[in-house]
Amino acid sequence: MSGLQFPIDFTFKLSTLANDFTATDANGRMIAYVRQKMFKLKEAIQIFTDESKSQVAYTINADKWIDFSAAYSFKNAAGQTLGKVARKGWRSIWKAKYEIIDQNDEHQYSITEENAWVKVFDALLGEIPVLSFFTGYLFNPTYAVTNEEGEIIARLKKEPSFFGKKFSVAKIGEMDADDGQRIILSLMMMVLLERRRG
Repeated sequence: MSGLQFPIDFTFKLSTLANDFTATDANGRMIAYVRQKMFKLKEAIQIFTDESKSQVAYTINADKWIDFSAAYSFKNAAGQTLGKVARKGWRSIWKAKYEIIDQNDEHQYSITEENAWVKVFDALLGEIPVLSFFTGYLFNPTYAVTNEEGEIIARLKKEPSFFGKKFSVAKIGEMDADDGQRIILSLMMMVLLERRRG
């Protein structure tokens, strides 16, 4: 994922049984095809270079079995560890919170849901027959990626769509190529986890 051109769009494929989505840049170029392996006790994600799924560029694996506070490690095709993203357990119940850790095990960025009430209203409306179909258009959460100083570096927003089909990542602050790669991988994993929650 070199030379990233923002915004980056994540678009889920509803025609597959797996939890697949594509990532395309501002020029419409596909930068990744993301596939979540099904029926795994530990999360296992493969990120391919394109839709043909012939070449794995990255893998993301959970450090433990299904767990509320798991960390998810990123590796490139050569098996080198690039960092990880960790969910902040009980703090994520009200407002989703994740930490991005670099390859040296140092905290680098945080991902925080900007408005927890969106999740609450989405869940409430989702319980009402017929109206539940429209939650994807009415309630669209946003997540801010912030650095150690609290400055927003990137923002992920769910776009209005049925079934939470599309998300967009906008670049707000400066990031180098390695950080950009780590941020995008973290947001890919977070979207797979948060999308299940509505």
